[in-house]
Amino acid sequence: MKIKLRSLAEEYLQHTLESKTMSSIATGYDLLASQFSPDGRIFQIEYAQKALLKSGTAIGLRGKDCVVLAAERLPASKLYEFDAYKRIFTLDLHIGVVLTGFTPDGRHLVETARTEAANYRNSYKQDIPLKHLKNRVAMYMHAYTCFGALRPFGASVMMASYNSDGPELVSIDLSGTSFDYFGCAVGKNQAAAKTEIEKLDLKNMEDWELLKEAARILYMVHDDKDKNFGMELSWVGKNTRGKHVNVPDQIFQEAQNYAVAAIEDRDSDEEF
Repeated sequence: MKIKLRSLAEEYLQHTLESKTMSSIATGYDLLASQFSPDGRIFQIEYAQKALLKSGTAIGLRGKDCVVLAAERLPASKLYEFDAYKRIFTLDLHIGVVLTGFTPDGRHLVETARTEAANYRNSYKQDIPLKHLKNRVAMYMHAYTCFGALRPFGASVMMASYNSDGPELVSIDLSGTSFDYFGCAVGKNQAAAKTEIEKLDLKNMEDWELLKEAARILYMVHDDKDKNFGMELSWVGKNTRGKHVNVPDQIFQEAQNYAVAAIEDRDSDEEF
């Protein structure tokens, strides 16, 4: 107990020192999102990134012929309905997205991406490629860091799709930076989740294996103090005929049971 209290005190002290250091460095250079500091930093973007750490963890796993999206639900009140804190959405029939960060900002990005997908279909009479949608949304998010009258989005998005070339997983940072991933984690416990993802052989994993591991990782990195804990799971791949859909209830329950059993086994091993 003393060791735990000591570690918490050390973390608080370190956070206080970092805050004071940033405030002293950022003086006069953090008023506008379009202003660089002398060492090339944009503090408004760094401040916005703190919003991601307030949100529950979200992960994406890209396997052999499927992509799984998973997200923690951390509602502020037990009185909320189950769907009131939704974090996984469908942008187009073949593209899914999971949000991390400030929810209103994330939902605005969802509507923007849906508009881009609809306009592409109206113009070219075919589904929008994920790479094209990724670039359009990334440029839109980056534009909000270039003008003093705007502020950066306090949210990032992770998108998944499946086409003839196979599964695709991309993540767009709130600064407008985007990358393709085999596995990605964003949010409150992203460091611990990334450590677990790196242990997986994602390239050779089937859809059911991805689903189990996604649920296990979320349960493993979940903070016990967040008692109102829920989980969302969706997938898109060969098994869904290229459509992004929520995981069926029965399969969801099986994945959840697997995750709970894995955590219990880990805890029992630690006791011995």
